[in-house]
Amino acid sequence: MNKIIECIPNFSEGRDKEKLEKILDEIRKQEGVKLLDYSMDKDHNRSVVTFVGDLESVIEAAFNSCKKATELIDLRNHKGEHPRMGATDVIPLVPIKNVTMQECIEYSQKLAKRIGEELNIPVFLYEKSANSPQREDLSNIRKGEFEGMFEKLKQEEWKPDFGPQIPHETAGVTAVGARMPLIAFNVNLGTNDIEIAKKIAKAVRGKSGGFKYCKALSFELKERNIVQVSMNMVDYTKTPLYRVFQVIENEANRYGVNVIGSEIVGLVPMNALADVAEYFLKIENFSYDQILENRIYGD
Repeated sequence: MNKIIECIPNFSEGRDKEKLEKILDEIRKQEGVKLLDYSMDKDHNRSVVTFVGDLESVIEAAFNSCKKATELIDLRNHKGEHPRMGATDVIPLVPIKNVTMQECIEYSQKLAKRIGEELNIPVFLYEKSANSPQREDLSNIRKGEFEGMFEKLKQEEWKPDFGPQIPHETAGVTAVGARMPLIAFNVNLGTNDIEIAKKIAKAVRGKSGGFKYCKALSFELKERNIVQVSMNMVDYTKTPLYRVFQVIENEANRYGVNVIGSEIVGLVPMNALADVAEYFLKIENFSYDQILENRIYGD
């Protein structure tokens, strides 16, 4: 019985392809692992990588890619729109097949311990792996970013779960945790007014009264002279993409702004897009058994 997990590390490098390729090579050469996807974002100066494999192989590839990122990325010289605290900013583990969430939690602890001890990087456990409620939400851990971590880690309540109590000089701090599938979903607005994007992000963000399973921030995409509402959809079965998209479109109309496009960063569960198709196409009596891939690959 094959046990398969997914790993989606985020690296604080979105502009130097040569550096990213060296990090990706650490994943590619690992037996028992398949690299599925990666994306670079120049404005965010961040890359999101997705690979799958058996438990031991995935943890080995995650560690080795983190080690290589530590060698190549210097956060003292890093600037980008996306908040970051580490060269390897976050490493989520997601159960895919024949793996329990508890197993993912246990392996996240093993990985975090190894990064802390062998790479001398402070590591926080987050999401399902968190040891306290305030550490479940990654944004709480990352608040202050790389520059603020040198003071933050001196506080007893922010003592890392593994590693030293001072950030790595160049690689900062890393978060590792087990979680359910997440969709990184961005909506681009036809304006360069960041205040409009901030207001719309606040309207959909769960913490500020929006959708419970939506985390949202606003960013400037300076190369395109537009702004973006950038979201993590942490449970698409309870907060579907189409519902958030419609609210963003309605809010944008209030300010006389158009939605000019959206994007998904990394991979997305097929059923999340089927939900969108069912809603907008008004398909009657739709069944997920009608999805070809569900019939071929479904258990």
